[in-house]
Amino acid sequence: MAVGAAAPANDALNRLLAEDKVPWYRKRNLAMLYLVMFPTCIGIEMTSGFDSSMMNGLQAVNTWDEFFNHPRSTILGLLSALYSLGSICSLPFVPFVTDRFGRRMAILFGSIIMIIGAVLQTTSQDFAMFVIARFLLGFGIPFAIVAASSMIGELAYPKERARMGSLFNASWFIGAIVAAGVTLGTFEMPTNWGWRIPSVLQVIPSLLQVTFIWFLPESPRWLVAKGRGEEAYAILAKYHAEGDLNSELVKLEFAEIENTLALEKEQARGSWRELAASPGMRKRILICSFLGLATQWSGNGLTSYFLARILDNVGVHDNRTKNLINLAMTCWGFVNATALALTVPRMRRRTAYLICTVALTAIFTGWTIASARYAITNSLEASHAVIAFIFLYSPCYNLAFNALTYTFLVELFPFHARAKGIAIFQWWSRAAGFFNQFVNPIGIANVGWKYYISYCVFLLFEVFFVYFLFPETSNRSLEELAFLFEGEKVREEQQKRIEEQVLEDKLPVSDNASDKESASHIEDRH
Repeated sequence: MAVGAAAPANDALNRLLAEDKVPWYRKRNLAMLYLVMFPTCIGIEMTSGFDSSMMNGLQAVNTWDEFFNHPRSTILGLLSALYSLGSICSLPFVPFVTDRFGRRMAILFGSIIMIIGAVLQTTSQDFAMFVIARFLLGFGIPFAIVAASSMIGELAYPKERARMGSLFNASWFIGAIVAAGVTLGTFEMPTNWGWRIPSVLQVIPSLLQVTFIWFLPESPRWLVAKGRGEEAYAILAKYHAEGDLNSELVKLEFAEIENTLALEKEQARGSWRELAASPGMRKRILICSFLGLATQWSGNGLTSYFLARILDNVGVHDNRTKNLINLAMTCWGFVNATALALTVPRMRRRTAYLICTVALTAIFTGWTIASARYAITNSLEASHAVIAFIFLYSPCYNLAFNALTYTFLVELFPFHARAKGIAIFQWWSRAAGFFNQFVNPIGIANVGWKYYISYCVFLLFEVFFVYFLFPETSNRSLEELAFLFEGEKVREEQQKRIEEQVLEDKLPVSDNASDKESASHIEDRH
């Protein structure tokens, strides 16, 4: 079926996708791609989940507590916050590595740094060595996160792109469950292996990435940007059309990518200064900066790193009970986050974020009131209510901040600014995380439940921000969204160029490479 100029290119692409009734698991090449994507891209957040849950669990491991001289308040905050501080320090370099050397190499580079950090953490002989190890773990993770989240959006089949992006954050809970289970199993060990075993297991996600990254193709959009169009076309054909170089879908996808990137290059060169030069880019930066703060200042930092201290404040002091609650909460988070990741991408983005922020405001207000009641009356019912609110909080947070954040960021930024945009999000997220991890234990120790009021106020602000400033990005291709805030004139020029290239019907591969098996051969040559 030919794609003619009578229909706009975007409509033609949507029609071709709608006509494709074959599920991804019946497409051999695409299924293999998604299988390789799990350890190399989707599973990257397992490291962050493991770290968060491990630091929660270690606070209830007596040998760790004694080895580091019972860290509380400022010192405990510093131990947790060094992970975020390492990330903050690496972020200025992340876009350069990701855009210059490719998504695959950025993932590999970050994973190697995290392996070094995990080894140092396991072999720590004193406080300083543990701190340096945590800094290195944090320094490496943004390279992998920025590159992998971009890679998922740029490489996945359009019908599954949003869902694959939503699963990215859901993998956080896999790492968290493993860490919670391990610390539950080791917290009674009389030796330092009670905390060294969880530390050494933190290396596993990074080892998976280093092992399987060689089987993952590079982002077609990055290849086109580097003048490697033939290789990009072959990758699209292999994974989006099962090797059919004459696929109308692949021709249209490639035309959209090539012409959109060319138009982006004409509009801006992609420097940090030009990133904030236009009103559209400034709005993108404002939204992604807000998301960075919101994903950390919505109360999740309390349960992610300081659950043990929160439970102390509502009368739960037994270490085994704390670890059981940590494990149960993490398993519950994995169940609802995975379910939401598979379903929420069908929702409108703005609607999902509005439901999420309103629900979080209501739940956190109830949590604060229940904590206050316990502090005043020592009521067992109030203590149980706090634990119930903590469990209710999880699906409401995961509805948007977990399931949609990276999907939304990839949709929000055009290719030339995507790595920088996600890096800006990461910077605000890690800065907010550093603040939380350093300040939360001090606030909890000094003012108890009253500290939670600050989160209630910020959550209310989130509701208004989303309502007035969030754009709708669902059910559109990345190329359709590239000029979301740039006006109709640019979008019309984009469509014109795409349709002209499609009408020429010229493949970006050699004339003798037209059979279905050639896509793999072209990819292998490079």
